[in-house]
Amino acid sequence: MPTPIPKKIFSRRHEIFADFMRELDKHLDDILSERTTEMFEIRDLAEILHIHPTHLTNTIKQLTGKSPCWYFEDKLMSIAKEMLQQNIPVKEIAFKLTFDASNFTKFFKRFEGITPKEYKERLMLQAEVVEG
Repeated sequence: MPTPIPKKIFSRRHEIFADFMRELDKHLDDILSERTTEMFEIRDLAEILHIHPTHLTNTIKQLTGKSPCWYFEDKLMSIAKEMLQQNIPVKEIAFKLTFDASNFTKFFKRFEGITPKEYKERLMLQAEVVEG
């Protein structure tokens, strides 16, 4: 029979994950509000939480099965999609999220399978179908 994980360790993992998500949201809000122009990396968020980046990564991966990068990139994609739905130009979205336009397009396509422009076009077609 495996040794049960002490509740203190179990709750600490949840605390680290919650703190990470809170700091990630705060940072992305700072980016969007232009209070900062430097996109953090996982090591920067780990530093804010006063833990080693490897510990942060291992803890979140053990708890959720996904890496901290996955949560970071997922939030960036949600923000990008929301901005595309608001018909904000792709170059402006890229700049706002600290990408150059080419890298933003590559980033978006890697996660969505289509470019931001194609995503926008699909949104417009869907709107036409709903209206028509």
